[in-house]
Amino acid sequence: MNPLKILLIEDNPTLARQTGEFLEAHGWQVDFAHNGRLGGRLALEQIYDLVILDLGLPDIDGLGVCRQIKQQAPVNMPVLMLTARDAFADKAQGFETGADDYLCKPFDPRELALRCRALARRNQLHRNDHICIGELTVRRREHRAERAGQPLKLTSIGFRILSILAEAHPEPVSRSAISHQIWGDGPPETDALKSHIYSLRQALDKPFPSPMLKTITNLGYRLEAPGADQ
Repeated sequence: MNPLKILLIEDNPTLARQTGEFLEAHGWQVDFAHNGRLGGRLALEQIYDLVILDLGLPDIDGLGVCRQIKQQAPVNMPVLMLTARDAFADKAQGFETGADDYLCKPFDPRELALRCRALARRNQLHRNDHICIGELTVRRREHRAERAGQPLKLTSIGFRILSILAEAHPEPVSRSAISHQIWGDGPPETDALKSHIYSLRQALDKPFPSPMLKTITNLGYRLEAPGADQ
């Protein structure tokens, strides 16, 4: 695995320094942010292999920063939350917001390093600019997609839905998960997702002989490459 590029968002200067020095001793590059606003901005401007995020920040709660990164970052970056909140409800809230892992303070830095490696390894997909599923190519950084060489005319939300489904392929994504990633905790009217799915189908499937966007009854949606085993 190549040296990791990590963003550490931590307002405690002593902990940030100690953690950063330990991670840098592994040959990894560490960028620092002492508050949520700076951390969120850096995560949207650059591509990191991993974001280590303190939950208790002075300006924006870590949950809000995590939500911003997961919804707006140009690629999927794993988020590991560091926090003194060890109750199950706190952990559940963190994962529901989009966190990929959770480590309670105080922690053994050796465990942090192991988790960093594991998260980065699982997320190698984001290193590529595009995802290919059969004849479909999703170019995330350019915010465009094509099928069988033909550009797809997608709305901004349609592209985000397609990207969510492409990243999860071949697994399905629930309606609630899609809605949360698109609109957070304040989704619009109840049929908004249905309307966007319809528009996505018009662009992705209607001009082609085989549909790729499949509805999973009582769950949500998934992408299937034409000719794939059912």
